[in-house]
Amino acid sequence: MGTDDGGRTTEEVHVSGNNLLSTVKRIVREGNVRRVIVKNAQGRTVLDFPLTAGVVGAALLPFWAAIGGIAALAAHYTIVVEREETT
Repeated sequence: MGTDDGGRTTEEVHVSGNNLLSTVKRIVREGNVRRVIVKNAQGRTVLDFPLTAGVVGAALLPFWAAIGGIAALAAHYTIVVEREETT
């Protein structure tokens, strides 16, 4: 986990392709998530999705569909989560 000067922290989570969607859903539900980046096993970004505060429900459907689509493409992914610091 790291912190930048803008009051944000980042963390990396390594998951298998079949756990990608459920893990990202859990992370987004935890709150304070500003951005989700999904990288493949070679470290290439396959999805970079900024989230604004208060985005819920139907607004996330394209995001879930994209994650479901890429989950079958590889066995291992790294999820980079950028969170807003809470004071």
